[in-house]
Amino acid sequence: MSPGQISQAIQDTPFFTAMRESALVYPIVLSSHLATIAIFGGLILMSDLRLLGLALTNIPVSDVLLRTRPWKRVGFVIMVTCGILLAGSKLVNYYDNPYFQIKMTLLALVGVHAMVFRRSVYGNPAQLDGMKIMPGAARAAACISLALWFGILSMGRWIAYFERPASAPH
Repeated sequence: MSPGQISQAIQDTPFFTAMRESALVYPIVLSSHLATIAIFGGLILMSDLRLLGLALTNIPVSDVLLRTRPWKRVGFVIMVTCGILLAGSKLVNYYDNPYFQIKMTLLALVGVHAMVFRRSVYGNPAQLDGMKIMPGAARAAACISLALWFGILSMGRWIAYFERPASAPH
């Protein structure tokens, strides 16, 4: 089966068909996805700005990272769950969309980022408390995180503006 046929089969399941055709479910899932992105994105932004020493400098790094961590985890799960539901219900429109592909690649790189910086930054944020200047690893983690999430948000928005060439089938 081709990627297009697989996408069509997934999209045509009763579950995704019902979701796509619902006057309430699809808009609620989409709104939940966007609201969660806003909240989750704000938490990521503030954490990264704290690592860069640009915001919340009167609060220890460990407090910012550890207190936002549970909310970021919940937000991430809700955001990804809603995203999967949205993508699955219109997968034929997304599977070959370059912006969607870039967004998925950037999401995978977020996982790589978390693994790379787990030990040096995120695993023991108390080691960063009281430092006037954050170590290079912490600044790098924050900058890379900001770049990845800005890319994910941008690609997510640009997905809607992809126009498949007229000769290209779905």
